[in-house]
Amino acid sequence: MAYKITEDCISCGACESECPNAAISEGESTFVIDPNKCTECVGSNPSPKCAEVCPVGAPQPDPDHKETKEQLLEKWKKLHPGETPKV
Repeated sequence: MAYKITEDCISCGACESECPNAAISEGESTFVIDPNKCTECVGSNPSPKCAEVCPVGAPQPDPDHKETKEQLLEKWKKLHPGETPKV
């Protein structure tokens, strides 16, 4: 399941540089996550880095984008061709 950033976002930008898939960008009023690039850090890290570094807990699982770990790993492989998943 991709993550999304809730309205609790304070636009500090801590999450953007932590995303291994470049899925996070600055939106009109808060940061946003592209669900087509978000893999919950599957393939790169053991847990979602954006959620770990956010001081207000704004990144949350997005129930509108449910995916299995296998689907997330396939998405990661498409985003990182030729690379080997770390986790």
